Amino acid sequence: MFVDEVEIFVIAGDGGNGCMAFRREKGVPRGGPSGGDGGSGGCVHVVVDSALNTLQHLTGRHHWRADRGGNGEGSNCHGRNGQDLHVRVPPGTVVRDAETNVTLKDLSAPEESVCVAVGGKGGRGNAFFKSATNQAPRHAEQGQSGQRRRLYLELKLIADAGLIGKPNAGKSTLLSRVSAARPKVAAYPFTTLTPCLGIVELSGFRRFVMADIPGLIEGAHAGAGLGDEFLRHIERTRLLVHMVDICPLTGEPSQDYFAVRGELKKYSAALAEKREIIVANKMDLTGSLPNLHKLRETTGAEVVAISAVTGEGLSELMERIWAALKEDAQGAFESHNGAE
Repeated sequence: MFVDEVEIFVIAGDGGNGCMAFRREKGVPRGGPSGGDGGSGGCVHVVVDSALNTLQHLTGRHHWRADRGGNGEGSNCHGRNGQDLHVRVPPGTVVRDAETNVTLKDLSAPEESVCVAVGGKGGRGNAFFKSATNQAPRHAEQGQSGQRRRLYLELKLIADAGLIGKPNAGKSTLLSRVSAARPKVAAYPFTTLTPCLGIVELSGFRRFVMADIPGLIEGAHAGAGLGDEFLRHIERTRLLVHMVDICPLTGEPSQDYFAVRGELKKYSAALAEKREIIVANKMDLTGSLPNLHKLRETTGAEVVAISAVTGEGLSELMERIWAALKEDAQGAFESHNGAE
């Protein structure tokens, strides 16, 4: 099961109590205070694990608690420190405080982490309070409580190219043809219920990651169909690959195209401004060529013609995607150097 949202409650470890003790040793009169300090409680960290691609493993456990610090002991023995707790999440996880909605960290790099709850400090033993005027202190401190926090974790898949379009436009079929991914493919809408990632391998040891996003329909921003809850997964993509059914059962291909574009704009203006490659799929069907000319004329943009079923135009499309990604990376590099 694909889980991309989860709420958990994290509790850092409490600090150990300080010890009140006095040295008792043969031949050493008035040995003095010897109570050690308590150990610090363990912290809670959210850590990126590149082997994960879903938050499903967190759904069966709501409370996450780090170790408590050990109590101090006599003979000036310090209590042990509690072990830190690591909550592992996939790359692309956004960590938010559920009560304030403040983003604590956007975890996208491998092994990146953020401390979300700090362990309590250990209490000081009576040996700490010894002084010239207080040579036999008879009190020690209690350990401090560890921090508690309710977290909202949201996964946004990291991909180079995101496949968007109306249901049954052929997105899953395309991904299955150009990568080793095996999304569900069937002749009915909303076959894809969860996002799916695939790695596209090209000649010359070139590769990029492509994401298949569940189909959008008009009114998705208001909850129609599957809604727009999966659009977060293309917010990180560098390129949009807009699949259009060139021979839809009803309406015109351009209507489908502009309907999806409208949903993107309603969801996020920044998302709608991402670079886009328009793809006309199902060119193997009768009547596809006139519809292709009309789509190009209506959109005023270049449209790549393919058939995901027969494989027509797939090599050209993959090369165009690679070229666009390379150009985008070069532009980002030059912009970064110019800013410096």
